[in-house]
Amino acid sequence: MPRNKATKIATLHRMVMSDRMCPHGLKSKDLLEREGYEVEDRHLTSREEVDAFKTKHGLATTPQTFIDGVRIGGFDDLREYFGKPTKARDTLTYTPVIMLFSVAAFMALAVTWVALGTPFSGRTIELFISISMVLLGLQKLQDVERFATMFLNYDLLAQRWVRYGYVYPFVETGSGLLMMAGVLTWLSAPAAFLVAGIGAVSVFKAVYLDKRELKCACVGGDSKVPLGFISLTENLMMIGMGVWMLSNL
Repeated sequence: MPRNKATKIATLHRMVMSDRMCPHGLKSKDLLEREGYEVEDRHLTSREEVDAFKTKHGLATTPQTFIDGVRIGGFDDLREYFGKPTKARDTLTYTPVIMLFSVAAFMALAVTWVALGTPFSGRTIELFISISMVLLGLQKLQDVERFATMFLNYDLLAQRWVRYGYVYPFVETGSGLLMMAGVLTWLSAPAAFLVAGIGAVSVFKAVYLDKRELKCACVGGDSKVPLGFISLTENLMMIGMGVWMLSNL
């Protein structure tokens, strides 16, 4: 069946093996189809075919897209070709923290609504902060070793006592859980106040006094979040929560 002359055609070479499939190849195919292209999807089904294709075209990676006989490149090159934003691997972003705090806020509203019949009360704020602490602690607990390494870049106590970097995620998570339940406040509130106070001083010194440009370990050791206002806010929230819980004892 002859093609319509107006049909846009792209040729995609991507790895599709029995035990492995390139995710960027699938993303390239999806992007081309969303841009209105008919895709000639050519599979490279063995390591030999992949190596032969790369050698023939002098390339280091697959997938590769060709439009009108011209090589566009891999998935990132394809996004750039269509004028879509691309992000470098090490680009700093606040997105992880914004998403985490947003989810914590909705969880706090939901729990308050179920427990009290209204989403808005003084308990909502308490739950928001305590849930945020648990979620932040969970991010750190995914890889405590990497967190502790990044934490050493700026935390003053961790620089004097290295093991503190390994303890911190458990204190943050545990304090958050106890505050959510409203039990053992005599333990959770001082613990949160202590670690958050040290954290706030450390961040303030590193960012505002020493003028250092660092990544924040607040969402784990592979964080791309810049150390600064958000990190300081996290600690100030924990300090405020600790003071508030202690005042209610």
